[in-house]
Amino acid sequence: MTSQSDEPEASAPVAEKSSPVGSSGRDLWDQVRIEPVEIALPGGVGLTLRAYRKASELEPTEIEIDEDDPFEARKRRAEEAEEEVIVDDEYQALLAEGETGDGKSESAEEPDPADFEDESATQADDEEVPMFLSHKGRLLAFKSAESLVSFVRSGAPHDLAQLDTWGDLAERVQSSDIDPQPEDRYELDLVVENLRGGHDTWDLPLLINAGEVARDLGYALRIKPVILALAPGSPLDDLDESLRTAEKGGMGGFFGRRRLKKIGAQQASLGWRSVIGKISAAVDWRD
Repeated sequence: MTSQSDEPEASAPVAEKSSPVGSSGRDLWDQVRIEPVEIALPGGVGLTLRAYRKASELEPTEIEIDEDDPFEARKRRAEEAEEEVIVDDEYQALLAEGETGDGKSESAEEPDPADFEDESATQADDEEVPMFLSHKGRLLAFKSAESLVSFVRSGAPHDLAQLDTWGDLAERVQSSDIDPQPEDRYELDLVVENLRGGHDTWDLPLLINAGEVARDLGYALRIKPVILALAPGSPLDDLDESLRTAEKGGMGGFFGRRRLKKIGAQQASLGWRSVIGKISAAVDWRD
């Protein structure tokens, strides 16, 4: 007869057979640091994925090299910084040659702080940047959660595959997990029409969110016309800044709305029409 003390030992193997269920929904996205995104364009509503990482951790999407491309500019600065290391080695060699017989080095002039300016510039470049589910400069968009999950599991090449958490996501994601947060849903298809309606009808959150995702897409897909159109000091950037100021309310919001009235609705709508057209041309609809 089995004693009561033996019963826990007999039930132990049953507990070992059960495996913990992996995270899903928001917990899954938080763990892999990737998020589902919904983007409405004139050609349809698409689901895709986006992640933010340090610029130094990412290989940019492959496109034809452009001398003014921001990724190429960052790469050139990194190469120039490496060349500075050679100068430092030469400086150390000169110090070694100047050592006296008793092993002590002669006094040497301190290096110019300007020699280290490139290092701070490199650190400034290494900020978090966006990366989308894309391939060769094209955004991969899906019209259903099922087709997006099917692609994620397929092993097909894309830019997010370089992330260290991608394998975990591909193994665990379910179609029920593809539910973008409200702040990750963008309606670019409504922007031009809203701007044409005039200042009194402008939807501030709609236009501000459009600016955010357009900047992300322009940078991640390396769409030079979009990057330039939304660059600091551009008319669309001035519009975006005024929209943000107006949305804050108070006295700042009052002056922000006054600034908005000085921005031509037609000019703004034409500018955004061009931006959305460039983004739409870079979308690869997969279903």
